[in-house]
Amino acid sequence: MSSMPPSDAVPQRPVPLPGDPPAPPVRTTLFGLTLGTLGVVFGDIGTSPLYAFREAMLASGATPGHVPQANVLGVLSLIIWTLIAVVTAKYVTILLRADNEGEGGTLSLVALAQRAMGRVHRGVLLLGICGAALFYGDALIAPAISVLSAVEGVRLIAPAAGHWVVPMAVAIILALFAIQKHGTGAVARFFGPIMLVWLLVLAAGGLWQILGQPQVLRAVDPMRAIGFLTAHSGVALAVFGATVLAVTGAEALYADMGHFGRRPIRLGWFALVFPALLLNYMGQGALLLADPAALVNPFYLSFPAWALTPVVLLATLATITAAQAVITGTFSLTRQAVQLRLLPRMRILHTSDEHRGQIYIPLVNKLLCLGVIALVLGFGSSSALASAYGIAVTGAMLVTGLLAAIVIHRHWDWSRPAAALLMLPFALIDLLFFGSNLTKLGEGGFVPLVIAVGLMTVMLIWRRGSNLLLAKEAESEVPMTALIAQLKESDVATVAGTAVFMTSTPEIAPGALLHSLKHFRSIHEQNLILTIRTADLPRISDADRVELHPLDEGFRRVTLTYGYTEEPDAPKALMLLRRKGLKFDIMSTSFILSRRSLRLAAKPAMPVWQSRLFIYLSRNAEAASDYFRIPAGRVVELGVQISI
Repeated sequence: MSSMPPSDAVPQRPVPLPGDPPAPPVRTTLFGLTLGTLGVVFGDIGTSPLYAFREAMLASGATPGHVPQANVLGVLSLIIWTLIAVVTAKYVTILLRADNEGEGGTLSLVALAQRAMGRVHRGVLLLGICGAALFYGDALIAPAISVLSAVEGVRLIAPAAGHWVVPMAVAIILALFAIQKHGTGAVARFFGPIMLVWLLVLAAGGLWQILGQPQVLRAVDPMRAIGFLTAHSGVALAVFGATVLAVTGAEALYADMGHFGRRPIRLGWFALVFPALLLNYMGQGALLLADPAALVNPFYLSFPAWALTPVVLLATLATITAAQAVITGTFSLTRQAVQLRLLPRMRILHTSDEHRGQIYIPLVNKLLCLGVIALVLGFGSSSALASAYGIAVTGAMLVTGLLAAIVIHRHWDWSRPAAALLMLPFALIDLLFFGSNLTKLGEGGFVPLVIAVGLMTVMLIWRRGSNLLLAKEAESEVPMTALIAQLKESDVATVAGTAVFMTSTPEIAPGALLHSLKHFRSIHEQNLILTIRTADLPRISDADRVELHPLDEGFRRVTLTYGYTEEPDAPKALMLLRRKGLKFDIMSTSFILSRRSLRLAAKPAMPVWQSRLFIYLSRNAEAASDYFRIPAGRVVELGVQISI
């Protein structure tokens, strides 16, 4: 992976030094990990029965009171086999094997592909940016549609309170985002058991209806789906577009693999989640066979009247869990994007001393909250949001499949025909789903595309601007070897202590070092030229964290390497230099940094609007000293103006 300006990977526990006792192993039972997956990994897909079957039936042409049996069995069969093909076969069986040192997700596939290629491939990077941008669109819509679909059950309990659905949804969303700063650990421990109860209720409600209409089991036959689609070609695309709502959250099975591991996710899916979903969807189908008028809300009406109120409350808690999962995923994705120089530095807070993946990003939390509330107010119902949701989900699934094909060919060393034979069927399914959802552009489907295009634009401009900035600084570069030779012949004074100069090009003298010499005519007795790099691996051990290369008396080159899921803590990592025999005392060390002041050039290297956006993003990025956790009292900043 390419080098980047200093970044910060944070050991979550104090850095061990020689003589320290070994840290006790952290052991979590398989049951505990599997329970955790219920509250995070399966939150989104586990709440899809609230709206997926209803929307697919409405798309088939059915109306409350008129629900043909062929429609019920055909749509139900399509949902069942979509779950089998997309989730079970593609994600659980294949993609969970494509991990990058235990980590999953779109950017992990990018890292695997580029490592196998031995270079940064623009096409692969662009696919990764596209997938990440679509995930952000998914992250905005998922909490909105999940919470709305749950709260809409209030209309069945108290029809007169229907006008309170949107205000109640907004209140729940505000509360959800307000608690993010307290961390996901306690939330996950609370919602894991709730999701267990939720899935058991899904299964029980479905089984109760199936016992009354056992003929619904015929939907397991895939010919029911094929026969329905061929006989109803006029609505086939619309039904496909709605059916994909049943697999929303499938990306989470892969993206959250690093938090739990492959085995607990597979166990959770096969032992509980998949059976519960099958039973519930078939139960909703059985209800419609017995009572076509129940199409108004087949999920809630599949439960006895006495259970309606507790099920609505349980559904609300379950949808909060689903929203929590996608919010946590957005934090993780943003951190990876910052590490890969796709987004500006942001303030990242750790909410756990034990689990490095539990982070909180205030800016992302605020923007997500505002975006979700805007969608709730703008669309007003889960049915209206369903049109927008499908494009984000299917687009992200398509990108993941394409990147997986590259990884299978390049990283697994499969031949092109073999890789294509494995992934082409899934790509065709994803294309079919994506194409069917494009028909909903006028019904709100443009929303996730606008979000994705906007975020892709920001990422591409930030990356291009960062590269131009590095090239601009290189124009006045002075090789370190030449500078050291000049210093030997000069009368520059030497002062006690250690100075750390950060740079992304260690062979070239850092700008802060040159400006320090220009203004102060002095040099510290020990000078560290520090470069922080991001590896293609999610985590780097402390043993491999630090590289030390003497340049000359008084000058040493230090390279800190972090995984793309880590955040650097420069002072803590530099303490590891003691293992290499170098004395390092933070209280006698000064971090001398350059603070760039960007301004628009007379002839900008990028279009004016892009240059202005890059300057705005740069000015609002978190300061390097904060991002790399450098104590404020040890920082000296030297300003420099750069035209771009």
